[in-house]
Amino acid sequence: MNQYSLADAMTDKGNITVPKLSESNMGFGVLGVFLGLLLEVSTHGPHAVPRTSWRHQDLDVMEFSEPEIFNYTTLLLSEKKDALYVGARDAIFELSKKNVTVRHNKVQWTVAEIPMTMCTLKGKSKERDCPNYIRVLQVVDDERLYVCGTHAFQPQCDYLNLADFSLLGQAEDGRGKCSFDPSQSFTTVMVDGELYSGTAYNFLGSEPIISRYSPPQSLLRTEYSTSWLNEPSFVFADVIREGTNRVDGEDDKIYYFFTEVSVEYEFFGKLLIPRVARVCKGDLGGQRTLQKKWTSFLKAKLVCSMPELNFVFNVVHDVFILKGADWKDTVIYGVFTSQWGNVGLSAVCAYNMTAVEEVFSKGKYMQKATVEQSHTKWVRYNGITPSPRPGACINNLMRRQNISSSLHLPDKTLQFVKDHPLLEDPVLPIGNGPRLITKDVNYTQIVVARVRALDRNIYDVIFTGTDKGVLHKSVMFEGEVHIVEEIQLLKNFESIKNLLLSSETRSLYAGSDSGVVQSPTAFCGRYQTCDDCVLARDPYCAWDPHTAACVNIFDSPSQWHRRLIQSLNGDADKCPSVSGRSLKDYKSVTVKPGSSAELPCLVPSNLAQVMWKSNGSVLTEASRFHLIGESGLLIYSVAPEDQGHYECWSVEWAPAVGKNFSRLLAAYVLTLDLPPRPPHQAGHVTTTTLGSQETSRTHAAESNGKTERDPLMSALAPPSFTATVQFTSPPQTDSLLTPPPSSTIKFQPKHLPPSSNAPRPDNRDPAAEYLHYNNSIALLFLFLLFFLLFLAALAYNCYMQYLPAPCLRLRAALLGSHKSAHQSVYQACESGLMEASAADKINMTEQPTQNGSQATQNLRALRDTGYETEPECGNGRIPSHSFGDDSTSQEKPFDVDCESQPIQFADADEPYCYPEASCSS
Repeated sequence: MNQYSLADAMTDKGNITVPKLSESNMGFGVLGVFLGLLLEVSTHGPHAVPRTSWRHQDLDVMEFSEPEIFNYTTLLLSEKKDALYVGARDAIFELSKKNVTVRHNKVQWTVAEIPMTMCTLKGKSKERDCPNYIRVLQVVDDERLYVCGTHAFQPQCDYLNLADFSLLGQAEDGRGKCSFDPSQSFTTVMVDGELYSGTAYNFLGSEPIISRYSPPQSLLRTEYSTSWLNEPSFVFADVIREGTNRVDGEDDKIYYFFTEVSVEYEFFGKLLIPRVARVCKGDLGGQRTLQKKWTSFLKAKLVCSMPELNFVFNVVHDVFILKGADWKDTVIYGVFTSQWGNVGLSAVCAYNMTAVEEVFSKGKYMQKATVEQSHTKWVRYNGITPSPRPGACINNLMRRQNISSSLHLPDKTLQFVKDHPLLEDPVLPIGNGPRLITKDVNYTQIVVARVRALDRNIYDVIFTGTDKGVLHKSVMFEGEVHIVEEIQLLKNFESIKNLLLSSETRSLYAGSDSGVVQSPTAFCGRYQTCDDCVLARDPYCAWDPHTAACVNIFDSPSQWHRRLIQSLNGDADKCPSVSGRSLKDYKSVTVKPGSSAELPCLVPSNLAQVMWKSNGSVLTEASRFHLIGESGLLIYSVAPEDQGHYECWSVEWAPAVGKNFSRLLAAYVLTLDLPPRPPHQAGHVTTTTLGSQETSRTHAAESNGKTERDPLMSALAPPSFTATVQFTSPPQTDSLLTPPPSSTIKFQPKHLPPSSNAPRPDNRDPAAEYLHYNNSIALLFLFLLFFLLFLAALAYNCYMQYLPAPCLRLRAALLGSHKSAHQSVYQACESGLMEASAADKINMTEQPTQNGSQATQNLRALRDTGYETEPECGNGRIPSHSFGDDSTSQEKPFDVDCESQPIQFADADEPYCYPEASCSS
């Protein structure tokens, strides 16, 4: 599916069709689709990982900068002069190409007081906007450079004399050659003494042009129309020579690459489109139509997308043209990102020059079409194309028609070019997709080198700079891209704004706001082993078995190439076999019991998995007291059973070979620092010295299960021994992948009963004793503690009368002995209630029909006190006899048997008494 299928669905290619959806509905629909695409790509997008990472402080790179000088972003490499020219703010430098720290020349080009004042009056910053930013450095001839600067928003150009490195002082108007604003995009290229540029032509930056400046001729430029250029952001321009064997007599062509706002697709916002435009070197403009304008200007869209997700990278940041012996062998590389930066993806797409030329020479044109009287779209032009073909360069066929220059082109052809500068057919990438996609990386610059490896094949090595000062190095192998390494070029993590490659010195030059950095194209010497050198898959690097070093093949004599080992598919089996590491090579680590041990292991490859072995067994994340980190192994609270051999292995998968390669990175012998105790102490075990034969017999016994014990019991049982193991004959290994046999010896400790009076061993660390006590004792203490708390809570609730009758009777029985002073009152209450109960029963028996209902009503009335939880039985208080007349307290409203009737809950309907209460009301 085409990446613009959503927009194309609104247009029937070949006919002008009215959209079926309204603009608002279509906008929301498009927004929903793109939000879904962003979610899909951000969660399921590819994620390429560099194999090796180099830090800035670990590299031997050369840097150049001077105090109070900034913005070293304009670079020009001169292979003839062996110089690197740097354009900065208010200064131009000439540096050594072999060592940029060596400065040969410098010239100041500052802004005078009057232009500076005018710049500030226009609202620009004197410190940030108004200085003279050098933006153009181009070679005119062997003696001069053409230089241009922003010059306080009044761009000026001049010639730089290389003999004495001084400006001629003949300032020229820089409009159309250099940008006004130092932050605006622009591009320039010098072709046969003529300057081709893409920039803004006015102060506001609202008039973009692609122009050509040559001293004997006037400025040739594009038409000021949105159909020609619509808010473009220029990134690169270069010339493609036709060569000497031109059959059709075609002219040389200059290609421009930029991103602009789309004019052919409706969208809810500004949809950006990457473009490639072309003009002919011999274009002179039209005679009547398109006077002093390009007659050969055409543009087409560049496609860089993920077809499987139908996702588009629609912003181009930089382009590098890898030129071949013939223009047909030329390949165009570009770095792209999405317009929606939160996706965090960058892509590298490659295009054949033949595919680009095919679009410009045979592609269909597009034309404006008015839809629904308010929307302007571009659709395919299906009419008759004028002859000669509009936008074509002058060739032999035109010359036979007496058209030797653009001034002789008919007005019909010129008018067609003016109205139809856009081509419908897109330029598709090689393989119909990106060659490289990375996640959470923003590429800003790209250069590509072609390297002939030892297998006589040529590989494209891609160098991409990021906005964080990081350089990625990738290699194409059988259609797949392998990121060899990432290099932190800039220590300030700033953006790389310019990147150049020197094929002679095999160096990279990166320009940024703070300075210039020179780096070699390969860091072969940093690979310490043959496996690491081969698995890097770097076409520059190979392993020399004679010197046991990883070397750059271009620095080695050609007669040595036969002995070098290199494999671009990462087949490390080509490396010579390495004998296993003997026990004497193991690093000894001694720690105190209960402390932590850290075993470092630095893995040189980001693609490798780390595997730790302890006494021949593979450790996992679930291993007891072990924490496997990125930089090593951490063992918490080392116990006697943690002693032994520890090995760090690197396991790396080579997809081109289809197998894993393992190698030993680090090996340790972990022992406990247990000082000897006096012989009379209990639990002492004498020092044991074992030879290789005893050690092997012990391992055989362990494998048969004769000396093994439960590791959990070993951890819980208190140790009562010390052991020192000495190896008199270390075991040898025959293979790199075969680890040395385990030499850890396990002892059965004596289980002594715990005693508080037993003396503590002198070699016991008190801070580590909790590791050796039985955990069941602690659990028993916890159980007893919670049981006592439960009993206390139960007693408290019983005392506070929160529990039912059985507990309250128990409370009365327990507290009754403390209420002897009130026993008479309690007995009087009990007998009075019994008498009242008996009398009530007699009265109710004698008058069953007459007074039954009345008695029931009286009983209910007396019981309805308004407080269900406090019945009339003294309300739980002991009667007082100190208040005069006590006749009221002797009246019995009703009798309740406090002894025979069980005490109910507080919310029960039956009346009740507390055992201590008085029954008088």
